[in-house]
Amino acid sequence: MRFDAVLFDCDGVLVDSEPITNRVLRDMLAEQGWVLQEQECLRIFVGKMVRDERERIERETGKPLTEDWLAWFRERRNQALSAELTIVANALQAVHDVHARLDARIACASGADRPKLELQLRKVGLYDYFHGRIYSGHELPRSKPHPDVYLAAAEGLAVNPRRCAVVEDSLTGVAAGLAAGATVFAYVPQGDDAAFRAAGVAEVFSDMANLQAILS
Repeated sequence: MRFDAVLFDCDGVLVDSEPITNRVLRDMLAEQGWVLQEQECLRIFVGKMVRDERERIERETGKPLTEDWLAWFRERRNQALSAELTIVANALQAVHDVHARLDARIACASGADRPKLELQLRKVGLYDYFHGRIYSGHELPRSKPHPDVYLAAAEGLAVNPRRCAVVEDSLTGVAAGLAAGATVFAYVPQGDDAAFRAAGVAEVFSDMANLQAILS
């Protein structure tokens, strides 16, 4: 393998969480007066922290985005994830293989909060592969599209970011990985991949079963 470490995003790369999270978010925004279609909500929020869109949420709802509301969102989101979350197809084998090949030099680097990350990884049986190497953008000065979370993950693994491969599924995350100096691979199981190619990823792939070959 030509990389010293592999840094995985979580939502949409390891777990199929985005439809669940965005349904909860869409319902709660509608309760506040901002009605969004599913694809529009995904376009606005995918790959980002909800609080990073504070200004727009407050403008569209006409109400302040309070810490209590954010806590209630996280609680409802986590309840739904606990009940419904599934692993991305072929992700378990892909992580197992890369973990073994790189002597555990892998990390999960996400813009999500740590309780969500740990809940999800435990739910789908991936937690042990990433234990001690889970990085949350919530715990850093800036989250994606800034590179902070990927730089922190590379530092934690004692690897030069330029020797890291990043696996992402959002343009926001791609920007973060590229800004960190890593080589970015875009997992796009469906939809138009032209925007990812234009963003500068090394390769676009649609099946996690192909990850090992792509990284090699």
